[in-house]
Amino acid sequence: MIFSRQLLEEREAQALAPYGLRSRDSRGRLHRPDPEPEDRTAFQRDRDRVLHTTAFRRLEYKTQVFVNYEGDYYRTRLTHTLEVAQIGRTVARALGGNEDLVEAICLSHDLGHPPFGHSGEMALNRLMEHYGGFDHNKQSLRIVTKLERRYPDWPGLNLTWEVREGIVKHETEYDIADATEYEADKRGHLEAQICNAADELAYTAHDLDDGLRSGLITPADLRGLELWERVRDSLDWHTDTLDELTRHRFIRRLIGLEVEDLVRATDGRLTAAGVGSVEAVQRLAHNVIGWSDGLAAANRELKRFLFENMYRHYRVVRMQVKAEHLLADLFQGYQREPAQLPPAVQQRAAAKGDLPRAICDYIAGMTDRFALDEHYKLFDPYTLP
Repeated sequence: MIFSRQLLEEREAQALAPYGLRSRDSRGRLHRPDPEPEDRTAFQRDRDRVLHTTAFRRLEYKTQVFVNYEGDYYRTRLTHTLEVAQIGRTVARALGGNEDLVEAICLSHDLGHPPFGHSGEMALNRLMEHYGGFDHNKQSLRIVTKLERRYPDWPGLNLTWEVREGIVKHETEYDIADATEYEADKRGHLEAQICNAADELAYTAHDLDDGLRSGLITPADLRGLELWERVRDSLDWHTDTLDELTRHRFIRRLIGLEVEDLVRATDGRLTAAGVGSVEAVQRLAHNVIGWSDGLAAANRELKRFLFENMYRHYRVVRMQVKAEHLLADLFQGYQREPAQLPPAVQQRAAAKGDLPRAICDYIAGMTDRFALDEHYKLFDPYTLP
């Protein structure tokens, strides 16, 4: 038996909650004609298109917190993205959301991140202050609608409206969405909200894991934090000796507690609101996806701790400052002499009449190691160009 797209859409419609987005109800793609295949739904196709992009592959060598050469075991943008997608699918499955749509958005949500993590983003935003600024959410949308070239008839990936809306409405406590062209008066659909929560959950738990592995933070430092103590009690582990297996158990239990609370609290909100459609979710005065008040407060406490003790650790800050100087050198060097840019970038700058944005796109697409190599080539006289 062949499971055709029509059959997959029927099974999807039966399996989803009333407020889950059905692929057959998609508002469609930006460019036509682009007929849907017979063996995949529209959202499955979007996921596959994202997976095969150059921008997705580059995430392997882009910083999450630790720069690539600091160790092979720390998260990168790619592993973070995959972990977000896994958590997102789990939550979507439990709540009756569309797993394929969630996965497509999760895999896309960090495509626009520049090298060196949030330090790189802040540096590019300052450098682009007089040219429209830089925001990684907008850059992710720019990549999937303009910069990736894989089809002869249009730029970008020609993703469905729903995936593009999910990218645009990506929000966490540190990222605020600007959805001007995507019905800004509406909240993100359920699947977009799931991606936002999955991202927040993943980076908090996994940055804690990397912080403990690196030694930047220790179990003794975490003593007294509500989440830390709750997980310690659930594991009946009450020492400050943290071997590798115990650390894995700890992070696994933490994620399990977070997901369970997220699903139960969200289900309560959905029931209380009485929503019965995608539109009803988007018209609510509040996001439905989220933790209980108690766990939300505990999460904020842990995030404050990570900011003060890990993200602002002197070793991390030193690398951040180096990264900001490095990207500023590259940007200003290309501006002074655009002939140093690859021919394709020069052509795009000339065609659009916007050299700063072309430079910004080029730098934002770099991996950490490529940016380091490029800096050597531009500024070290003993390095061949």
